[in-house]
Amino acid sequence: MSSIPKHIAIIMDGNGRWAKKRGLPKIAGHHAGAKSVEEAITAAREAGVKILTLYAFSTENWSRPKHEVAALFKLLEDYIDRKANDLHKNGIRLSVIGRLEGLPEGVCKKLAAAMDKTRNNGSFMLNLALNYGGRAEIVDAVRKIVSDCREQKLKADLIDEAVFSSYLYTKDIPDPDLLIRTSGEMRVSNFLLWQISYSEIYVTKKLWPDFRKGDLKKAIAEYQKRERRYGG
Repeated sequence: MSSIPKHIAIIMDGNGRWAKKRGLPKIAGHHAGAKSVEEAITAAREAGVKILTLYAFSTENWSRPKHEVAALFKLLEDYIDRKANDLHKNGIRLSVIGRLEGLPEGVCKKLAAAMDKTRNNGSFMLNLALNYGGRAEIVDAVRKIVSDCREQKLKADLIDEAVFSSYLYTKDIPDPDLLIRTSGEMRVSNFLLWQISYSEIYVTKKLWPDFRKGDLKKAIAEYQKRERRYGG
């Protein structure tokens, strides 16, 4: 395979609808979706992708029922407990973007430990977007820029796109080549708004819990058929 995207980002949508179709509680959909995370990681690594960014919890998700939010973070903690050692053994680096200070303390501690354990791994990066919002990221970047200008660490007339990018959560990560959205919804849902300016977008009607290795490889095959022009 040629022209493999180096960085794939995924909006994992459809857990609730998957559960509803089966008469199950919404959290059952989230548990089923965890299997698709494993499938996506495996398929991405097999294809030669280097970075996989997953939209795991948005700044808007706090508006969901408290029991659902609590269950989501419990699912995340369980995942870290079960998979941190495997990630490390397989050379996978765990990274997180978002307003991490707003996450539950227990989640933050386990994430920090897993990131520390895997920080020197370089074959593949699993990047989780947690308490993440594209607009919030841009606002946070502007605040840092304003602060640095006030402290004379940065001159305003030197600010360009590259400088602005260096203030984003993703400052050390290349922009996604391919953005995948499941469930058929045709929107980007406040995800990586700056970074996906020239990403190829692939939408599948499959709900996230039904997404498997073959689906990701199908998205990559579609990506390979496209000509990226970057406005030229």
